[in-house]
Amino acid sequence: MDSFCFFLSAGGTGGHLFPAESLAHELIARGHTVHLITDHRAERFAGTFPAEIHIVPSATFGSKNPVAVIKAAWKLFSGTRKARALFQKHRPAAVVGFGGYPTVPPLMASTSIGIPSMVHEANAVMGRANRMLAPRVKVIAGGFLPKDDAKFGGKIVETGNPVRQAVIAAANTPYRKRSASDPFHLLVFGGSQGAHFFAGAIPSALAALEDDVRARLVVTQQARPEDLDDVRERFAALGVTANVASFFDNMPELIADADLVVARSGASTVTELSVIGRPGVFVPLPHALDQDQAANAALLAKNGGAEVVRQSELTTERFVKILTDAVQQPERLETAAAAARAAGKPDATARLADLAEALASGKTIEGTSE
Repeated sequence: MDSFCFFLSAGGTGGHLFPAESLAHELIARGHTVHLITDHRAERFAGTFPAEIHIVPSATFGSKNPVAVIKAAWKLFSGTRKARALFQKHRPAAVVGFGGYPTVPPLMASTSIGIPSMVHEANAVMGRANRMLAPRVKVIAGGFLPKDDAKFGGKIVETGNPVRQAVIAAANTPYRKRSASDPFHLLVFGGSQGAHFFAGAIPSALAALEDDVRARLVVTQQARPEDLDDVRERFAALGVTANVASFFDNMPELIADADLVVARSGASTVTELSVIGRPGVFVPLPHALDQDQAANAALLAKNGGAEVVRQSELTTERFVKILTDAVQQPERLETAAAAARAAGKPDATARLADLAEALASGKTIEGTSE
């Protein structure tokens, strides 16, 4: 295989950057050169991302104010010019975008000068930046995207979502065999809004449980800093063994140790639960513009790997039933864990790297009509 230069582009959040980082490690291991184009938010990752990082200006049209629109358009134009200059200097064989508005200038630049380009979409519903770029790129790599998409199905290749090496390592831990009388490990986490909702909902549900069910619970829960003391005090008053923190740096290991996970359903969460093989109760972020979390969760629920509950419907009574059934019916959760694992794609990074190499070498890409 020839050695290629690849440019990756991603928005400045972990959800966009971590899949790009996984691909970068894989491409470098295969002997290729990798560069990253992003915005200033990603500078905090500069010490860990295994590539030269280029900051290119970008903006989103978040306001209808004419002055704001003109400023955003100028930033996008400037970013596209800067990206084009970088491409002319480094001559990449292919450009891969991972979503977020900072991917727009690099992909506009690469497609305008004929560099083979693709985007990776982690969610089951395409984000706005990727929808804008989809008509211009040759390939759309999908984490959860349906191949029967009426408009772009001919470009979609199902690769799955790249995951960190810590997730692959955690996947080697088999799901715990337990009886209904054994300790039950419950893991709860979410983004800022999710953590705040769960801070109230979980202790309330545990307070309403039968004493013998509550006594089995060992809880690990993420909470916002301002909620930590209250959540800890409520668990302590209930006599529940709990580890409550605002951040956990060993989340893959915690997922592997869980008998049940309660969480939001962002693409990375759904992906990690499926690769590690753990049953989940997903509570999608309500009022999301694209409803991508609901669509992500539905895919894992479809084969029995998870249960999906709208936040508005997750009453204390509903939570009590979910937790009671989970504790008292270990065989049902074992089946759900196996179903979640069957849906996982632990080789997603390798699949995506294969796709990037095929794009760079000009090969026909199997599964597309391009």
